[in-house]
Amino acid sequence: MNSWIEISEERLAGNFRVVAAAVGAQTDVLAVVKADAYGHGAEVCCVALARAGAKWLGVACASEGAQVRLALNAAGFVAEDAPKILVMCGFMPEDVSAIVKYGLTPVVWTAEQVGWLAGTGAGVHVEVETGMGRQGVRPGAALDEVLDAMGEVGIGLDGMLTHFCAAEVACSERTQAQERRFEVAIAQVRERGLTPKWVHAGSSSSVDNPAQSSPWLVELAKTVGARAMVRCGIALYGYCLPIEGANDGPKLRPAVKPVMTWKTRVVDVREVLAGETVGYNATYTAQGPMRLALLPVGYSDGLRRELSSTNAKPGGWVMIVDKRAAIVGRISMNLTMVDVSAIDGVHVGNEVVLLGDGVTADDHARPAGTISYEILCGVRAG
Repeated sequence: MNSWIEISEERLAGNFRVVAAAVGAQTDVLAVVKADAYGHGAEVCCVALARAGAKWLGVACASEGAQVRLALNAAGFVAEDAPKILVMCGFMPEDVSAIVKYGLTPVVWTAEQVGWLAGTGAGVHVEVETGMGRQGVRPGAALDEVLDAMGEVGIGLDGMLTHFCAAEVACSERTQAQERRFEVAIAQVRERGLTPKWVHAGSSSSVDNPAQSSPWLVELAKTVGARAMVRCGIALYGYCLPIEGANDGPKLRPAVKPVMTWKTRVVDVREVLAGETVGYNATYTAQGPMRLALLPVGYSDGLRRELSSTNAKPGGWVMIVDKRAAIVGRISMNLTMVDVSAIDGVHVGNEVVLLGDGVTADDHARPAGTISYEILCGVRAG
């Protein structure tokens, strides 16, 4: 392999415990393992999270749910001991057989979706659109239509949820407005005499945000006799977005630790003389003698091209024998050069940390103008 990923199940479990402690005993944590567990490997992570105590796992689609269920079964998590799996991003009629076969719980927001589930006896979670503008049903007549359809075809209301669009902003007026709209929807459910088991809202940023309070969600859930739940993803893998405008420190950072280590090996070491150039378009010129190591990874593997360097602009770095080695010149499709002039003993075969302790997904994200989520999901080891 040109590169490989190592996952710390110990850190993953530890991060889950940090999140669970932050939300308190009255709130459960749904562990999000969509997008192959944010690039970490869903089959490995779902089992580790189940062992850590996760009662719910979140996936994007039914096919991901089937993969996760099979991994849990293989690890011995069956029947009542197995976490429930929430399909969060919609489904199509052809997915219904997998939803039934693998015991998945779909999120719905239209009467049409409910109709597809007729005859299955499935329980669903209804998503309420409160301001995200992405998916969900608005409180009022539209929500009544969905609930009516569920009653007509015998589909149970297992949960109610919404999603915040500005959870990483302290004291966000948008979040507060969304909370009020969600309260209206929960009151509407209560007035119909419905009793969902779960009421959930919030993400890693919601939990990390010192200005957001979990008692609101707990008290709201109690109004319909439900348990409160938050849906956490990125924090489980050791990262959080910055909280804008926060006066107090975050609740989760720096207690959560990165779970992924992405590694490669040195495939060549060469001397470069002063005045010689490195890489495509000769964007880097050696100012003196240099010793460079060649790595068999590039942007096709997820090492972002924005981490390239020129003489005028430093780029990213990797870790070799626990020391920083700066990226030199342009990252190409399959190869990258790094400066090991000041690192003794570098030779062909040395392990190199591309992502992990000493160089984080945030370190990759900043020069790339993106977020840690995209960096982690973009890693393609092999």
